Amino acid sequence: MKPYVLILMLGLTFSCTTQQSMNTNNTTHKMTFEPNDEGEYDIVVFDPDYTTFLASRAEPKSFHSLEYYKQKNRQYAMIWNQRHRMPMQYNPDLYAVNIDLDPNIEYGLDFEYKLYNFFRFIETKYRVRIR
Repeated sequence: MKPYVLILMLGLTFSCTTQQSMNTNNTTHKMTFEPNDEGEYDIVVFDPDYTTFLASRAEPKSFHSLEYYKQKNRQYAMIWNQRHRMPMQYNPDLYAVNIDLDPNIEYGLDFEYKLYNFFRFIETKYRVRIR
């Protein structure tokens, strides 16, 4: 599976919004997160290896606190977005979208856990270090 397809797979059930805007001759792809009808956030990754990773290699959800996942996800997203803005230095196919996490939104434990493990999955599958 091509890396850019994997990045686009980080979507939300019923609620992922990808925006494209022109920015001085460059197209910026931005992933934002919105709640579904029940007000919950979720992530769907369309790579079967991710499901296998969650089942076999990821720590249990209760291994870390919600605050830990939130902190790590903000760090990972910040590094991810920096790499997204530097396509000459980092693979633009892998870092194809900007991940827009709002620190003022409570996404919930399930979302934070899945997003944290998405970053860990990318590190494992593509042998990159996001930390």
